[in-house]
Amino acid sequence: MKRIILGVAITVAVSACQQQSSAPAPAADGNYQKVLIERLLDAKPGDVIEIPAGRFAFDRSLTLRVDGVTIRGAGMDKTVLSFKGQKAGAEGLLVNAGNFTLENLAIEDSKGDGLKVNEGDNITIRGVRVEWTGGPKTTNGAYGIYPVQTTNVLIEDSVAIGASDAGIYVGQSKNVVVRRNRAERNVAGIEIENTVSADVYDNIATDNTGGILVFNMPNLPQPGHSTRIYRNKVVANNTDNFAAKGAAVASVPAGSGVVINSNDKVEIFDNDIADNQTANVIVSSYWSTGYMNKYGVAKSYDPYPEEIYIHGNRFSGGGDSPDGLDFKALKVAMFGLNGRLPDVLWDGYVNAKRAGGPQVCIDNGAATTLNADGPNKYKSPSLVTDAVRCQLQPLPVVSLPGDSAATAVKAAPAA
Repeated sequence: MKRIILGVAITVAVSACQQQSSAPAPAADGNYQKVLIERLLDAKPGDVIEIPAGRFAFDRSLTLRVDGVTIRGAGMDKTVLSFKGQKAGAEGLLVNAGNFTLENLAIEDSKGDGLKVNEGDNITIRGVRVEWTGGPKTTNGAYGIYPVQTTNVLIEDSVAIGASDAGIYVGQSKNVVVRRNRAERNVAGIEIENTVSADVYDNIATDNTGGILVFNMPNLPQPGHSTRIYRNKVVANNTDNFAAKGAAVASVPAGSGVVINSNDKVEIFDNDIADNQTANVIVSSYWSTGYMNKYGVAKSYDPYPEEIYIHGNRFSGGGDSPDGLDFKALKVAMFGLNGRLPDVLWDGYVNAKRAGGPQVCIDNGAATTLNADGPNKYKSPSLVTDAVRCQLQPLPVVSLPGDSAATAVKAAPAA
């Protein structure tokens, strides 16, 4: 395997890094940008491009279009690629390739998405931090870590902060594992959209607008299903929504823990979900979204959440200060000024044409469920805890090629 060491006068750069290993070096000059762009253009399958510790400035996007390349830094707080002065391109790093690994570095303040990986197989993103350092702003890039139309994706031990749409987003993909990451101060912390077979576990989602989202959007070629969300900490996601007007996530109320929208076969278990001020879990259909009139519904699109199984979670707090006048009025009308909305808030839409078993099963101990009565224009909301207390077959483990850790994660036991 060919190994490429990148530096700005390599000996000088490495020496400086050794002297200041605890803090990033000052921004590099433009020569480093030129060297890295050329290395990416000249890369060949099997190359390992190593970027030393330091803070390096870029005024344009970086692009990789060759399969089988690894890009490796010295650590997410040691190797920092700063796009604060970006003038050209949208992404920080755009990858149109497969068998790709990015690890141990940071991407900061890109004009658009931080890291986008498009149409690749066997993607590993490990120990990567993507951050907009000025705090939550609508002008921040939409997505932090953003693989789309990919297969066999692993995102682990990474951090996403400040995205104006989703910090960690996997869309229109298959066979995905998202684990041991931290997402904070994004609109959506972690979002799985129109994706088939995803395991999302051992993550921390806090201080976002919504912690973990599983969505199916209309007018996309692949409907998503079979997502397991487990062993996560989804706590205090109460940041005001700062998404761009018209974005799908602009409809997510602040104070949302886990949100399921129009997706099927979603299992939520063994999580700590707490202090999300609108609701710890929201289960909703396309009919309850703010983007409904914008996108319309194709005939092939299924707008209903089906085979949703919520069990064995640890809920606490939350529901005490919901976002929006409608939610506030609902809380006061049903539970009083000092009350709180239940842990699970369901809009009540079901597919009347669907044959088979229940569409929503919530068997989670003392946790209560509110049916907001969406089909009847929310006229008669009611507690339906016992009516939805049922069980579904646990979903299978998502296994990635060569990932031994996945074999140790057993499927959820029956409640």
